[in-house]
Amino acid sequence: MPGPLVVNDSVVIPDAELVWRFSRSSGPGGQGVNTTDSRVELSFDVSSSTALPAALKARALDRLGSPVITIAASEHRSQLRNREAAEQRLAQRLREAIAPPPKRRRPTKPSRGAVERRIAAKKQRSDLKRQRRAP
Repeated sequence: MPGPLVVNDSVVIPDAELVWRFSRSSGPGGQGVNTTDSRVELSFDVSSSTALPAALKARALDRLGSPVITIAASEHRSQLRNREAAEQRLAQRLREAIAPPPKRRRPTKPSRGAVERRIAAKKQRSDLKRQRRAP
């Protein structure tokens, strides 16, 4: 399982920058639940990382709020599957943090023809309802 964590095409986190912790997990597991350390905590320090360019690091720190990301995974019975789940969640969290900001919306207004058609439809509906009234 050790190896670099691929976040996207341009960002790969080396294994040396990832900090793993293991502990006993709650939940199902039978007799082995008391002896195996299947719960996984994966930590990554964004501020001291060499894998992120300066611009992406600043964007990530701004969006994350904390310089250290910690992901806990204990939903699976095996440590290996929890490690995989934690890596996937960390990669997804980093992808969202370093993603470029969305394009700004250019304010628009309806065209003159659209406004006229809307008002004409309202007048037609008004006339129809007026004709239904008792004289």
